Amino acid sequence: MRTLKITLAYDGTDFHGWQAQPSLPTIQGELQRVLSELEGAPVTVIGAGRTDAGVHAMAQVASFALNNPIPAVNLRRAMNRLLPAAIRVLEAADAPEGFHARFSARSKLYEYRLWRGEICPPTLHRYVWRHPYPLDLAAMIEAAPMLEGAVDCRSLAAADEGVDSAQPQIRTIFSSRLEPDGDLWRYRVRGSGFLRHMVRNIVGTLVETGQGRRAPSGIAPMLAAADRAQCGATAPARGLFLVEVGY
Repeated sequence: MRTLKITLAYDGTDFHGWQAQPSLPTIQGELQRVLSELEGAPVTVIGAGRTDAGVHAMAQVASFALNNPIPAVNLRRAMNRLLPAAIRVLEAADAPEGFHARFSARSKLYEYRLWRGEICPPTLHRYVWRHPYPLDLAAMIEAAPMLEGAVDCRSLAAADEGVDSAQPQIRTIFSSRLEPDGDLWRYRVRGSGFLRHMVRNIVGTLVETGQGRRAPSGIAPMLAAADRAQCGATAPARGLFLVEVGY
């Protein structure tokens, strides 16, 4: 039995997230369907992260075990022939013994895209949050790095995350930056790990800061409160991309 590592990209618009679900199209479900066909037996695929419904990936990483001796480059080609066009395997390789896409990961980089123009180009509307309303860019740029460091993320968890509210959820945020480029604003955050909806909740909090509903200096007290009710609304899934997984 060999362990393989693949890097894949996908448009998450028409999928119900990463995790396999009965009778629903998911990224994991499609990968397992194709690999099980090639293996002639059930194959379980492990992803570096479980992206939500509608979230995209530029370089998601997954691992799985196969008996099939097919060379990795031929496996990539075979998978791409069988997968829907919205999912592409970019790279495939035999992995070192003990490699696990999720537990071996040391960092993840996410990008969220805001479109600030009045008219959103049709080629972008599936991949951005159109928000043409007034925002204080300087305040948002100032607020973003205040999330860096070892952070208790309970205030940024999904409302239905199911985490123990009395137990700190510490993640290290290595970088947090808002980078405007004309009408397209990109928020990039790299961390040791993220709770479900965490990046989208950060973006919602930054937008509230841009609306003047909180000051940049309010980020630290929001985190200290360890209360989901203290952070901003969850930004739409369509603007979020998993950009990179570090090992």
